[in-house]
Amino acid sequence: MTSTHTPYTDPSRVVDALRGDGYALLRPADVAALAGCSLDDLQALAPSWDRLELDQYLKDGGRYRRRRHSCFIDSGDAGDAGNAAGGGGTLVQSPHRAHWQPVEYNALHGGMHRLFVPIEPATIEQPAWGKLLGALGGVCSQVRGVRTWYVEAHQFRIDTLDGIGRPTPEGAHRDGVDFVAVILVGRAHIKGGETRVFEADGPRGQRFTMLEPWTLLLLDDAAVIHESTPIQPLGGQGHRDTLVLTWRAEGFQGDGVETTGA
Repeated sequence: MTSTHTPYTDPSRVVDALRGDGYALLRPADVAALAGCSLDDLQALAPSWDRLELDQYLKDGGRYRRRRHSCFIDSGDAGDAGNAAGGGGTLVQSPHRAHWQPVEYNALHGGMHRLFVPIEPATIEQPAWGKLLGALGGVCSQVRGVRTWYVEAHQFRIDTLDGIGRPTPEGAHRDGVDFVAVILVGRAHIKGGETRVFEADGPRGQRFTMLEPWTLLLLDDAAVIHESTPIQPLGGQGHRDTLVLTWRAEGFQGDGVETTGA
């Protein structure tokens, strides 16, 4: 594991970093520039994290995670403007569906369909939503070639109401997709929440703590394993909010898989 300095990526090298290192870490201003919007536009999404609903599926019995989840299809071309995604013309929201992962990628919660409440329409209609997802989908296509991407979006709030909150209760993992983005939306009154990225087949790794809202970590899911350490309260009830996005070229995970119980 290397030192704890924050290994920000020059925005001109994002594609090269994904190809060579398996990840890229962008400062908030660079995320806004990539999306073609302002930080204020991105911050307009943040109030919706106050309206997430309790995750009822945690197998550790915890009540520290709230979330919403929706899915989209990014056609990878210019498309028609004015679609439900809010602006890019390539992104269309799919009918609401359960989230599913195989046990090979999520030993704790894999193998079952988990149906979460959808992301609020008012959030998806914000211009920054479609711009952000569309721009990141464009980066994925620069790395792997233009294609249709099946995108899952997860709003998470990890809180410390019962003490420790665990952003990744499954531990260090891959998600079984092509690319993953972990975006810090905010954190308050906490310590911990360190992000760790490891080579999937090698000794190298990085660890750092994302502190500024709209810091973005973009991962090649086949190349690296990632996790975030638990959070603890610091001078009051605390929480850590993130937006996690995944892109997969072969359809949504769980298509055709029989439903199993929790």
